[in-house]
Amino acid sequence: MKRAKRVGIAGMGCYLPERVMTNKEFEERLDTSDQWIRSRTGIRERRIAAPEQAASDLGVIAGRRALENAGVAASEVDMIIVATSSPDMVFPATACLIQHSLGAANAAACDLNAVCTGFQYAYVVGAQMIAAGQAGKVLVIAAEKFSSLLDWEDRSTAVLMGDGAGAVLLTEDAPRGELLACTLGTDSSGIENLWIPGGGSARPTTHETVDQRLHYMKMNGQEIYKFGVRIIGASVTEALARAGLKESDLDMLIPHQANLRIIQSAAKRLNLSMEKVMINIERYSNTSAASLPIAMLEAEQGGRLQPGMIVALVAFGAGLTWGASILRW
Repeated sequence: MKRAKRVGIAGMGCYLPERVMTNKEFEERLDTSDQWIRSRTGIRERRIAAPEQAASDLGVIAGRRALENAGVAASEVDMIIVATSSPDMVFPATACLIQHSLGAANAAACDLNAVCTGFQYAYVVGAQMIAAGQAGKVLVIAAEKFSSLLDWEDRSTAVLMGDGAGAVLLTEDAPRGELLACTLGTDSSGIENLWIPGGGSARPTTHETVDQRLHYMKMNGQEIYKFGVRIIGASVTEALARAGLKESDLDMLIPHQANLRIIQSAAKRLNLSMEKVMINIERYSNTSAASLPIAMLEAEQGGRLQPGMIVALVAFGAGLTWGASILRW
């Protein structure tokens, strides 16, 4: 019997914009406070991209750093998958713009939109392309400029999001991050709990949609909170079972950085101490699809990921989508 290909991470990279926006800045424009934001979300500050920067600009830097980390030339990449819900434009795909900037002339390129779960979906698709023998090197990039999608007059959403990008280069028999199992899911009955209703073919841009502020993120925070607490634990448990593992086998949880209280509640459901959970939401807020690769890179750089560890990546987002992957580091 032919051995299944072992797919892992050959290189990682990320990029966070230089501008740091603290909670204090919101006190000057909204009816809120640093204490209110921190107590409800765990966020202290976030990064905001420069006006001239687009999602592709963030993704190019993260992707280039991942290639440099792997020691691989852009010309060797077979496919680029970009997870983003804040693309540069409706079309072409942001991945095409990144491919051109990187000089990855031999790579197929496409976008994948599962919002905050986007990296998880793209990671699995890229890994399966390699496992199926259709690609040798897949560059997965999550790039978000969510600051362009926020209603800065809405305190319930403006304080939550930040900008950033993270990337991984997937290859066969890579030295770390072997994908053991995964689970992906969607519950479309919750679509209206987190969405941007205007700007697509259903509600094209008009003076009316602009006046109604339909081109900004809208969220039912209470419902998303309940969904996140439930789905993180459930999806990690399912992915562990698919890998033939138990909750007690888990060495590190790297969750989507949506809300500190959601992460804490989910860890409790998994009977996992917070020492085994990677958290950086206080510095970057929610960077949507980019939060997982950024957190994973920081965990490795901080010495928290060691060879042989069992690691769970988990995310949830608009759609409502979710996904979890089990890796052996």
